[in-house]
Amino acid sequence: MNPSEVLRISWEAILKNKVRTLLTMLGVIIGVAAVIIMIAISSGTEATIRDQITSLGANLIFITPNFTRNGPIQSRRVVASGNGGGGGVSVVIAGEGGGLVYSDVTAIQQQIPNVAGVSVEQDTTETVKAGNVSLSSIAILGSLPDFLSVRGMSIASGRYFTAQENTDYTRVAVLGYSLAQSLFGTTDPIGQAVMVGSQRLTVIGVLAKKGLVGDVDYDARLYTPIQVILHYFIPSQFARFLGQRVGTIYVQVADPSKMTETIQQINLLLLQRHKVSADAPDFTITTQQDIITAQGSTTAAFRSLLAWVAGVSLIVGGIGIMNIMLVSVTERTREIGLRQSVGATPSDIRWQFLSEALLLSLVGGVIGILVGVGGSYIFQAVGGMRTVIVPSSILLAFCSAAAVGAFFGFYPANQAAQLDPIDALRHE
Repeated sequence: MNPSEVLRISWEAILKNKVRTLLTMLGVIIGVAAVIIMIAISSGTEATIRDQITSLGANLIFITPNFTRNGPIQSRRVVASGNGGGGGVSVVIAGEGGGLVYSDVTAIQQQIPNVAGVSVEQDTTETVKAGNVSLSSIAILGSLPDFLSVRGMSIASGRYFTAQENTDYTRVAVLGYSLAQSLFGTTDPIGQAVMVGSQRLTVIGVLAKKGLVGDVDYDARLYTPIQVILHYFIPSQFARFLGQRVGTIYVQVADPSKMTETIQQINLLLLQRHKVSADAPDFTITTQQDIITAQGSTTAAFRSLLAWVAGVSLIVGGIGIMNIMLVSVTERTREIGLRQSVGATPSDIRWQFLSEALLLSLVGGVIGILVGVGGSYIFQAVGGMRTVIVPSSILLAFCSAAAVGAFFGFYPANQAAQLDPIDALRHE
């Protein structure tokens, strides 16, 4: 019997009981759709994390604080800026409770040749008041003028503060987008005064909308010169002897191809200045790509887990196909006997029932693909979570459906092929 004839007979047998056929395919449909949707959700999460990390600035390298025997690091952070502006690669150096000092910024600017700019951040929280509006626990971030270019941010109205204003401890403020709306509503905040703790600051600008990056809401922060933060908000009585402690330093590299060399130079410089060994540094250097790779490994493992969980539905669907095919063999025993009596070989019978199982799984797989792709877009629209359709997941799901049909369909097909023609004809 030629293949086209086998497929025609199998298709006609499937269509004889449409409801049962649909219910049989349901497990495969759900399994295929689940695999595609789960992988799409996982890939969307990974893409979102990658975009958030890259949105912190172009080619950032983070140097994060270590823990020491003296206890956990302090949560203070500081920002300084270099003379080079825009473009290039950024490097972040985050120090320990007593690790980095403000003079490290100048040392990096002067002694590292491939530096286009340096930015430092230090934050605290204060109550901010404007007129009758009072907001508590607002993040106040001290920085320098290069902060905007290094961190990839821009001004919506007004301006950012200057290097001279930082040097002169000028009490000026730049508001995040949502903070400006919360304090002033539709009123233009430029030139208005805000009380930050006990200090009166003049608003000179409003940042363009940035949104959430990780767990940080950049639009809800107030930005002011780093020297204002160090002098008025978190002064240190030991600064005269130990220097102003800082937390995070961002270095913008002029030539990205020399990134590794620049990191090594910064590492050696800080080890020498801090008088610590390379085996126990008080800082850790991490590039954006390192973070993306680490996050990617986590989400990849999570994606594989989701795919396996969704794959269980395919196995359940395959068991359903085997069950229905066994019932079909029993119901059609007399038909099998008649076909054998007119010349059908056991191989013909086997291929007929195996092709029916394959058709059930393949048609279910096609419907499952449509449901999975459509469900991914619906999930993104309704659930608000980004999804990314991965073409390989579609191929994987479809091939898995075909494999399930072949595997679970073989036993019923073999049972049909082994029926004795005489017994089959006598079957009622």
